[in-house]
Amino acid sequence: METASSSSMALSSSLQPRNVFSKKVPVFQRLTTPTTLIPSWASSSAKPNNTLILVSSKFPSFLRCSTKPDTSANSDTEKKPNDDPSSVPKCHQKAPDDSGAESGAFSPSSSSSLPPPSKSQHSSCSRGLVFDLGPSNSWDSAEVGSPVVKRFLSDEEERWYMWYHGKPKGQPSSDLIGLAISSNGVHWERGGGPARSSSDVGFVMNCGKDWWAFDTNGIRPSEMVIMSSSRVRASSAVYWLYYTGYSSERVEFSDQSLEFNLENPDRCSINDDGLNCGNGKVFKSLPGLAISQDGRHWARIEGEHHTGALIDIGSEKEWDSLFISSPQVVFHGNGDLRMYYHSFDVEKGHFAIGIARSRDGIRWVKLGKIMGAGKGGSFDEFGAMNACVTRNRSDGNYVMVYEGVAGDGKRSIGIAVSPDGLKEWVRLQDEAILEPSDKGCWDDKDVGSPCLVHMDSEANEWRLYYRGVGSGGRVGIGMAVSEGRHIASFQRWTGFHV
Repeated sequence: METASSSSMALSSSLQPRNVFSKKVPVFQRLTTPTTLIPSWASSSAKPNNTLILVSSKFPSFLRCSTKPDTSANSDTEKKPNDDPSSVPKCHQKAPDDSGAESGAFSPSSSSSLPPPSKSQHSSCSRGLVFDLGPSNSWDSAEVGSPVVKRFLSDEEERWYMWYHGKPKGQPSSDLIGLAISSNGVHWERGGGPARSSSDVGFVMNCGKDWWAFDTNGIRPSEMVIMSSSRVRASSAVYWLYYTGYSSERVEFSDQSLEFNLENPDRCSINDDGLNCGNGKVFKSLPGLAISQDGRHWARIEGEHHTGALIDIGSEKEWDSLFISSPQVVFHGNGDLRMYYHSFDVEKGHFAIGIARSRDGIRWVKLGKIMGAGKGGSFDEFGAMNACVTRNRSDGNYVMVYEGVAGDGKRSIGIAVSPDGLKEWVRLQDEAILEPSDKGCWDDKDVGSPCLVHMDSEANEWRLYYRGVGSGGRVGIGMAVSEGRHIASFQRWTGFHV
């Protein structure tokens, strides 16, 4: 088995591969009561700053690591004090595969910024675009999307991290997860190959390699939750990445009433023939979890499902019987985490969003569907997917931005609110808060995969990151900004105003 490099710091020493019996034996170890924190500086290359912003309270947690067969000779079982978040059972931690960079498939310059954008990117038709495709020899040259954006604050500076999925040209099913960083959330530093150190940028996670796993055919990030023990220093924060894993198992589905091809995952990528969107293939997907201490070197945490996933699809007659995708997790309070995910309701004939609940972030109980299709003729007539939920600290309610699917398959972004984040979700308005741009612009076909960030500034504004697709062959990540605290009105970013 592959192991992480020494740059993965304290976490790597407790997450080395080990020998286990072929019989599946649960392995649990209690962590010190963790607290969700925003670290002052998420880059390990800088000296740790112990100034933190506490965003939620404590809750007890268990970590369950892989008990699948492992032929590694390393069977060290030394235990660490349980007041260190790196004190978890030994799991399979895989560093990014360097083979691509070494063979010349990906650019070896993984820490340098890309050249400045061309003049055309500053035109009105490129309004909102903040993250384009990578260079032709990079790991994200054909497709980018699924932005998960986090803003880290200290007394003197701010740091932005964006995890996203990408795909290189010539490899149609080779999804990877990468990391880019920024000082303002607009201008991003990215890498063309693997992130080799704890301060590097580039791709940070591959598809699963084990034949029995649920994520061998594709991976996409959905949410990042940051945990840390209240008894250890801030630099020991642990990142929990919830992601969608796709297997090679095809799901048989046929609905002649749809005016578009149902597929999972959605594909829009650039190849030698131009833009390629939609292949009509539906692959089974399930939610997974990986943890890291630097946001770059990851250890998959095995769930209770036999594939290592956290939860399984529903039975034949249930609304989520085809697949489970985009597990977005929100920490509500002590021992209360909520997972929002989507599937396609075969009986109703539309996409829908459901919710599951957990005490520890690993073992989940489904609570059912919370949002389905909108009104006939609306932008979300065929349902909602790719939800992003956050608490509005101004009034205490919960806000959901989601990708709405129209009758012709067109994608726009809508908004809904709930007083408690559970089942009382109400659409805030009938219209989308962000639609595709005018014809000829970079995102004139579809906008979706929204990620909402509250700025905590005097203007009390929100930023909305999203994936945009253009009819002319453009795929990228865009950003829109709210009109102050008015969260139902967004305009594409046009530049900083002094």
